[in-house]
Amino acid sequence: MAISREDVIYVAGLARLELNEQEIQEYTVQLNSILDYAAMLERLDTEDVVPTAHAVPLHNVLREDEVKGSIKHEKALRNAPDAEEGFFRVPRISLT
Repeated sequence: MAISREDVIYVAGLARLELNEQEIQEYTVQLNSILDYAAMLERLDTEDVVPTAHAVPLHNVLREDEVKGSIKHEKALRNAPDAEEGFFRVPRISLT
């Protein structure tokens, strides 16, 4: 499967990119190179390769859950730029 010049222009339009003629040619060549490489990988025989989630073994290094005391309310608010009635006060977010 090859990427055409028109495909590059179409995708650039979707991404709201303005490409000049040189960039269109460069991206067409680069994207086709990527697809050629992917096609080469598809031809590899992976029948005897064991599926893996990670290339190297990973070990869970999380600590055990322990109930601990939390930071005091006053201490948490001490460096707050703005606090009100014991809470952090943040600017209102307008959704419109």
